[in-house]
Amino acid sequence: MNLPTPGDLLERREELELTQSELAERAGVSQPLIARIEGDDVDPRLSTLRGIVEALEEAEGGVVRAADVMHEGIVSVSPDDAVSDAVTTMDSEAYSQLPVLDNGVPVGSISYTDVSQAGGETDDVGSFPVSAVMSESFPSVAPDATVERIQNLLDYYKAVVVTDGGTAVGIVTEADLATAVS
Repeated sequence: MNLPTPGDLLERREELELTQSELAERAGVSQPLIARIEGDDVDPRLSTLRGIVEALEEAEGGVVRAADVMHEGIVSVSPDDAVSDAVTTMDSEAYSQLPVLDNGVPVGSISYTDVSQAGGETDDVGSFPVSAVMSESFPSVAPDATVERIQNLLDYYKAVVVTDGGTAVGIVTEADLATAVS
């Protein structure tokens, strides 16, 4: 991980024609802190440094956020829906997994794997409610989460749900990220 030096931060800020106060406001820190960091008088916490770098990238137009890449029309099922309905939805939409939403709130996910594993116990899994076979929910992020954060989550999960106030407003998959950066 290459951390920018105080000189790097000063140079980027000046190239963007931002004052210390403007950068401080964008990064959510004080102007004196920006001055002390640029003057190499203080070592900022990593979270503070990350906020300053993100503010500079945003000023450059280089920060892509969840709201920029998410699919707003979330194809989902309810925990009370029949598993057969979930399978029909996955088939018709060509998805191998779906988020499970309860009144807009993510409560789980369902995939063909979940269905086939549940089917080992009985052949009539289609009449079960989705809640009986679903897996954990996909992770969620706020609409202003960076694509870098989403990519880190997608290294471990099939999708990321974008929530605002706890309610799902979008979903991001690897395909959405690939489309956004191409």
